[in-house]
Amino acid sequence: MDFKEIQELLKLINRLDLSEFKMKDGEFELSIRTKNYERGRNQGYQGVIQETYPAPPAVPVAASPSVAPSVVGTLTTAAPASGNTSEKATDHLIAVKSPIVGTFYRSSSPDKPSFVKVGDTISAGDVVCVVEAMKLFNEIESEFSGTIEKILVEDAQPVEYDQVLFLLNPKG
Repeated sequence: MDFKEIQELLKLINRLDLSEFKMKDGEFELSIRTKNYERGRNQGYQGVIQETYPAPPAVPVAASPSVAPSVVGTLTTAAPASGNTSEKATDHLIAVKSPIVGTFYRSSSPDKPSFVKVGDTISAGDVVCVVEAMKLFNEIESEFSGTIEKILVEDAQPVEYDQVLFLLNPKG
């Protein structure tokens, strides 16, 4: 398995909310336990559940050899944290989240313009930023079309997995 395939597998495991995953292919062995593993053991869950899921969609490889394969960002509806009217105005927005831990960059290099800025209209598949992880620059693409309403991360700032990077208005 290469790095890209492992990333896709980790995203699938996270989406399925699994507690443990084991795989063996020849000499290659992979064992993953998530935060749900201990919770399940403490609640007395036993047995094995086996399900088949379709393979994740292929992600196009970036054209530049200095840029790692593209990683598609996870997008979910943003939920307001409290009852403020300003936050209620954002509950129709979509949150573009970081699929990996790394360093956020708004452009591919310091002398290049930002991929997007507030007010830009983007289409599904457009690159919105780059997240550097272990010296690999991963292009983050939008899964939806819309207008960038807010950029929540400063350039060259570290980001966590599932951290909201942008708020996107799908209505335009």
